[in-house]
Amino acid sequence: MRKIILIGLSLLLLAGVNCSRSNSKNSKKLTIAVIPKGTSHEFWKSIHAGAIKAARELSSPGAEVEVIWKGPLREDDREQQIQVVEGFASQGVSGIVLAPLDNRALVRPVEEAKTAGVPTVIIDSALESQSIVSFVATDNRKGGMLGADRLGELLGGKGKVILLRYAEGSASTEEREAGFLQEMKQKYPNVELISTDQYAGATRDTAKRASENLLNRFGDDVQGIFCPNESTTAGMLSALQDAGKAGKVMFVGFDATQMFVDAMKAKQLHGIVVQNPFNMGYVGVKTIVESLRGKTVEKRIDTGVTMITPDNLDAKDSQALLHPPLDEYLK
Repeated sequence: MRKIILIGLSLLLLAGVNCSRSNSKNSKKLTIAVIPKGTSHEFWKSIHAGAIKAARELSSPGAEVEVIWKGPLREDDREQQIQVVEGFASQGVSGIVLAPLDNRALVRPVEEAKTAGVPTVIIDSALESQSIVSFVATDNRKGGMLGADRLGELLGGKGKVILLRYAEGSASTEEREAGFLQEMKQKYPNVELISTDQYAGATRDTAKRASENLLNRFGDDVQGIFCPNESTTAGMLSALQDAGKAGKVMFVGFDATQMFVDAMKAKQLHGIVVQNPFNMGYVGVKTIVESLRGKTVEKRIDTGVTMITPDNLDAKDSQALLHPPLDEYLK
């Protein structure tokens, strides 16, 4: 009888050991490095807040999730972003959530991180690599198509239009630009694209200078303008205001700031294609954590895109996108 009891106790102890091993993935602290393209735009602040929300929700006693936020100051500093990725990989963080500045330049550091045992989820902008856990982003081509539809409707299907591009190598904005051009050419053949090859650069200041050059060249002819991200939209808006043309040219931009909301109320901006960066940050962190904990995750996750105009500006859904709860998570 004693022998049977001892055997039973041994089996229970062994089961306990196996159980603890099977739960080990869920019972350790995870450190997630979240690396944006830059740190100055409102868009990245929303991603940061969403990432922190996910970390809080996914944390439990003995299985905490910590987010470390670090990125280049300027959105054209590829070398600095590469150094940040390499630094986190060498520190041995649990995983990385990265918005790559360049769809090719960041491939090597991401693949080296994977070799070192640090997996990566890509957010916002695509990376030309199969060595990632998942890609979490807006359907950027659809976003560009929404911009074309809005501008085409505003112009009644005819007129002269400028596309101010963002920067070469930025996969997200390149997709928006391609979607805009595709939709405009197919659906609005009587719209003349008078400039589509100018780049704004990484900041609002460089975007404003590029916008001023375009307005000096085409100001008497242009009837519609599309810009594919926050900094290009802000730069163009400022240039239009300085030139006394704000509101006289049909203008559709991308991303959400209070400046753009005010401009729409003043009828100087006629639509903005809005992503959900708060959700992007949230889903990015949630996806890498679930993968690290042994769950199967989707390879491509669409975080949504919406056109906001003066007509639906005050709708509940629009307000939720325009005013994410940053103060609740960024202190």
